[in-house]
Amino acid sequence: MSNEELFYKPQNVYEKMDAAETAACFAYAEGYKKFLSAAKTERLAVKEAVKLAEARGFKPYQYGKTYAPGEKVYDVNRGKAITLAIIGKEPLSAGAYIAAAHVDSPRLDLKQIPLYEDSGMVYFKTHYYGGIKKYQWVAMPLELHGVVIRRNGTPVEISIGAEPGEPQLVITDLLPHLDSSMGKKTVAEYIPGENLSLLTGSIPDKEEHDTPVKLAILKILKEKYGIVEEDFLSAELEAVPAYDARDIGLDRSLIGGYGHDDRVCAYAELAAILDTEEPNKTSVCLLVDKEEIGSEGISGMISTAFERFMDSLCRMDGSTLYDCFAHSFCLSADVCNAYDPLFAEVSDKRNNAQINCGLGIIKFTGSRGKSGSNDASAEVVGRVRRIFAESDVVWQMGELGKVDQGGGGTVAMFMARRNIETIDAGVPVLSMHAPFEVVSKADCYMCYKGIKAFYAD
Repeated sequence: MSNEELFYKPQNVYEKMDAAETAACFAYAEGYKKFLSAAKTERLAVKEAVKLAEARGFKPYQYGKTYAPGEKVYDVNRGKAITLAIIGKEPLSAGAYIAAAHVDSPRLDLKQIPLYEDSGMVYFKTHYYGGIKKYQWVAMPLELHGVVIRRNGTPVEISIGAEPGEPQLVITDLLPHLDSSMGKKTVAEYIPGENLSLLTGSIPDKEEHDTPVKLAILKILKEKYGIVEEDFLSAELEAVPAYDARDIGLDRSLIGGYGHDDRVCAYAELAAILDTEEPNKTSVCLLVDKEEIGSEGISGMISTAFERFMDSLCRMDGSTLYDCFAHSFCLSADVCNAYDPLFAEVSDKRNNAQINCGLGIIKFTGSRGKSGSNDASAEVVGRVRRIFAESDVVWQMGELGKVDQGGGGTVAMFMARRNIETIDAGVPVLSMHAPFEVVSKADCYMCYKGIKAFYAD
């Protein structure tokens, strides 16, 4: 053994990949960019997942039906989460290989009574969703996506600003000539949450009315979508950045876009299971909602919709759900922060994931004293090391900042509560939770390669 082998040093992915694999890496990135540009909300992400899955032979899951090894199924939960599975050769009592990610991202949600007029302009009031820096969302073009349920129960899908030539929305900012007092405020105070209102229109209706511009906008909504103001009471409408994913850097080595957290891992899971054929253990790809607000709700990771699906699979071969979970293994595929030399003071460089050094493995998340963390065991980390070593996956260890700096959570602890051995693994991200995040193409590719190796173990 050489002296070099005695030391641990993270590897740069590009130093490991040959020309053919580098080309495959960049080709993978093109598919991911298309997905990210189309899947700007959890509902849109699920639709894209269904489209890609059906093109590769996946069929809607039928509860109570018996499936043979190798058959591919998917089950959509309320249009906001999806589980895909390939039935394995081994019984479910031997466990399953599960990769779990989330498809929701920080955004602005319209309030239930959002529309108001002030000073000849009409606005949509919002309530931000997830952890955002509010000042980052002003003076930028925004799209609006979601669904409105009319009083009679019929749904109306809304999409404004995504197609070329469509109007977009914006939150205005204060000009620097008048913001001397604003400059004395903290970043958190600079833009109050109640000021995150979307500018929506300014032409008054010719009919006499107390709010003529609002009346004009309501007429547009009625004409185009068949909805009235009361219908906003039963609506889910989300404002998201109005731009597509783009290459970043003169060498095109990075991808910039909205929603890398956590659609970069969701896509890796999806691509990996689509490329998996006849696994020994049942392979499961789980894409859930609500992670950014604690994984609560019927479409979040806490929901027993996952148990319902897995229990149905277990009943096919006489296995019990508890036996299945006890012998299963889960990659909680969520992003980690990438070391940023411009903000070096918040990270422990020796232990932080870095750009281009591969898939990030996070033994624990949580905050400060590992609070709210799964904290994977040494045996679990060792198992992942073996799988990745056998498949030449470039990976690295990471953590969420210095010990006393802050932290964050993932779905890992909710999978662990089910008695499923779980570890966090994901792509390092720069500018996490900003409307425009940045990731490395090499790290994206190694995430896909690692999850594919995991399914094939």
